[in-house]
Amino acid sequence: MPNTFILTLSCPERPGIVHAVTAFLFGHGCDIVEHRQFDDPIRHALFLRTEFVARGDTDTDATQLSAAFRSEVADEFAMDFQLADDKPQRVLVMVSKMGHCLNDLIFRWRAGSLHADLVAVVSNHEDLRPMAEAGGLPFIHVPVTPESKPQAEQRLLELVDEYGADLVVLARYMQVLSDNLCLKLLGRAINIHHSFLPGFKGAKPYHQAFDRGVKLVGATAHYVTPDLDEGPIIEQEVIRIDHNYDPRALTIVGRDAEAIALARAVRWHSERRVLLNERSTVVFR
Repeated sequence: MPNTFILTLSCPERPGIVHAVTAFLFGHGCDIVEHRQFDDPIRHALFLRTEFVARGDTDTDATQLSAAFRSEVADEFAMDFQLADDKPQRVLVMVSKMGHCLNDLIFRWRAGSLHADLVAVVSNHEDLRPMAEAGGLPFIHVPVTPESKPQAEQRLLELVDEYGADLVVLARYMQVLSDNLCLKLLGRAINIHHSFLPGFKGAKPYHQAFDRGVKLVGATAHYVTPDLDEGPIIEQEVIRIDHNYDPRALTIVGRDAEAIALARAVRWHSERRVLLNERSTVVFR
């Protein structure tokens, strides 16, 4: 069975980039399975995702290919790149009391449609322990108070290392992460927000939406940054509603949107389909 790898890269736009990439892969006995690229005419940058298989007689690993690609191609074109195998990424999920996103992630994971491996659930409350353990996941309770927040965040980083987590998912985790923790998890932490961003802030967002007579309910999955709820957006889901929806109905619809948007974001990130483009993203769906 040939090994499958994924190459993602971004670099300044110039002629010859795609030719150099494909020539490298051909020269190393690789066959392209999927290729997507985007030329950003505003930022004059190229973004690329190529999935390929190595069919050489000898075993090839991502480390060897990455080193060769850097010396033969990447340095010449000033590329920011990653070359890795296609194994699912390991995901640590953080929750508080609302379980709709966690429940959806567990279902998709067990059904094999998430293309990511859930490895543990961390929470500042005990409420969702039964759900996590019923899904076969370790549940770690890490309480958070204003006084204990630094220790709690340090414990989280220890758990990320302990479980070998590639990605941290805030599945309605109702604590604001410190700037320091956001920076340490930059590019590998995803949050779900209960509206399009910017949106209704503060308590009871769906009550605010009801009071304003909104006609669309949405949710936004984005990377976590020190700028609260302003990280690069990965996915947004929208559901049309009308005047018949009271706050309870809006909440139900909103939770559906949150679960859908978050699951897509986790899957696309795990499949290495999301590339950062300054404060935005390029998503090769």
